[in-house]
Amino acid sequence: MGFYAERVLPRIISAACGVRRVQPLRRRVCAGLTGDVVEIGFGTGYNVPFYPAAVTGVTAIEPSDLGWRLAGERVRAASVPVRRAGLDGQSLPFEDDSFDTALSTWTLCTIPDAGAALREVRRVLKPGGTLHFLEHGLAPEEDENVRRWQRRLEPVNKRAFGGCHLTRPTAGMLTAAGFTITALDVFYQEGTPKPMGADSLGTALSP
Repeated sequence: MGFYAERVLPRIISAACGVRRVQPLRRRVCAGLTGDVVEIGFGTGYNVPFYPAAVTGVTAIEPSDLGWRLAGERVRAASVPVRRAGLDGQSLPFEDDSFDTALSTWTLCTIPDAGAALREVRRVLKPGGTLHFLEHGLAPEEDENVRRWQRRLEPVNKRAFGGCHLTRPTAGMLTAAGFTITALDVFYQEGTPKPMGADSLGTALSP
């Protein structure tokens, strides 16, 4: 992966994802999580303080060893057991129907095959389980000027931020993977340039 990807990028992402203004979004996306949760793209654990009381345990999927180490203090302070048990969201090492709910925050933008990851999440969710998601991606159709900037900036953004795409259509990817979207809020994230901050927050049901 190289020095930058292994030693520098996780610290940059941790700093960017830890800003106070996104905490209300984390609280919103975590609301309603229950039982055994699989969280893809666990990062440095910024969702941990927002797990609801109904969560009994969290299985973290995180490819970065440094990211997992940086999460250590938050993991130790968690009110529920949190274990790292996978490195790749595209290939989850679990049996079918293993989890009650799933969580993904600003993760689908960087997974090389996001569709494969979503199909894996659906596979390991129990029937009727829900995926809670907070992702940035393609701006709304009516904002073509923002979309043009996203297309222009995406090659640079991918190189600088570990393959992070700006133009992935979150809702479309979820439905293509077989999920039924049950709640969706599309908005621009406060304090973030529109091309990087077109967010989708909601829940999707696994059949």
